[in-house]
Amino acid sequence: MPISSYLNTSPYFGENIYLHASAQVIGDVRVGRDSSIWCNTVLRGDVNRIVVGECSNVQDFAMCHVSHKHPGKPEGSPLIIGDYVTIGHSVLLHGCTIGDECLIGMGTIIMDDVVVQDRVMVGAGSLVPPGKVLESGHLYVGRPAQKVRALTAEEIAYLKYSAEHYVRVKNNYLAG
Repeated sequence: MPISSYLNTSPYFGENIYLHASAQVIGDVRVGRDSSIWCNTVLRGDVNRIVVGECSNVQDFAMCHVSHKHPGKPEGSPLIIGDYVTIGHSVLLHGCTIGDECLIGMGTIIMDDVVVQDRVMVGAGSLVPPGKVLESGHLYVGRPAQKVRALTAEEIAYLKYSAEHYVRVKNNYLAG
């Protein structure tokens, strides 16, 4: 499992995390307690920071990167993933913010400066263009992603359940 420093930054891992041997974690990356980073996932925090919150999972083949800081944009575009978030297989996240209790469907692309508020579901294969704000409590689908409808109470409950399920799976892997 390649864990690499970049310049003066090194990854930090919270307690009880699972990091698959094929994952690559580079530079200024912080992974919170009880989170999991799965097969062939890349978290490349070389030119800005990446934060993965607690009890979140970043699934197989996800690509996570950032945009650099520069005079026109002193903070650049870091990647921030909240708590109890499920990032599906082959998702590409670039310099965006994902709130708590979200589910980002397989194959989705989310670009720079997007803000996904808490408790949002993004359907598989969606494309969220730069700078868009996805409002809490809604389902978004499409290329480009559009608000489809409000989430049901059951769907909102499922968002946290999905992340908790991956905490259990991660614990099984850690137990051997």
